[in-house]
Amino acid sequence: MDGQVLHFYLAGINNQNFIMRDKETGTWWQQVSGKAILGPLKGRQLKRVFHDELSFAIWKREKPEGRVLKPDDKIVAANQYETADWETRIGKMRVVEGVDVDKRLAPRTLVLGIEVGDKSIAYPLDALKKQSPIMDVVGSTPIMLLLGEDKRSVRAFERIVDGRRLEFFQKTEGSAFQLLDVETASTWNFEGKATSGPLAGKQLKKIFVLEDYWFDWRIYHPDTAVYELGLR
Repeated sequence: MDGQVLHFYLAGINNQNFIMRDKETGTWWQQVSGKAILGPLKGRQLKRVFHDELSFAIWKREKPEGRVLKPDDKIVAANQYETADWETRIGKMRVVEGVDVDKRLAPRTLVLGIEVGDKSIAYPLDALKKQSPIMDVVGSTPIMLLLGEDKRSVRAFERIVDGRRLEFFQKTEGSAFQLLDVETASTWNFEGKATSGPLAGKQLKKIFVLEDYWFDWRIYHPDTAVYELGLR
């Protein structure tokens, strides 16, 4: 921030989201947004770093030389890591109260949140499992939301190449993930890259996807739309 490297640690939980405190200024930051909410840097915004939520198998296939974060032996020995049933226990906690309840989805529905400009849409994970890829438009940007062959990994892309808007469908034969675009019949992989056909070598622009509970996404995106099968 302003050229200063900040170091963060867990300070608390708000709406079941991390509150991070930086050691350098004592400012408190909200995990989901990266925004400073209390302290000398209140109102400032951390720059978002792009990330994927992938299964290890897909990540290792794409990044065979990639490094893997190893558990800390000292913390393991002290039994300080969360137990294997952590997600189940958290799932039983009450969601935030005292705000308008949006009943379009159940509070703990897993959604894939996409925000382009001032427009945001929540895509229920179950909807994507039934209809992948999803072709949609967020604001004025044509997007494509994809589910990997493991039925869990997710990516999104702008579907514009050289000024041309593309429509995609997934090839079902064979085990490898493959897409075809209707306009040129080029073949594309899960990384958004054309591997054969007239557009071979072209790369779709990635779009940030946040996997979140519906109640949490809704708090920080109060004007969000919700994707419904068959309506777009």
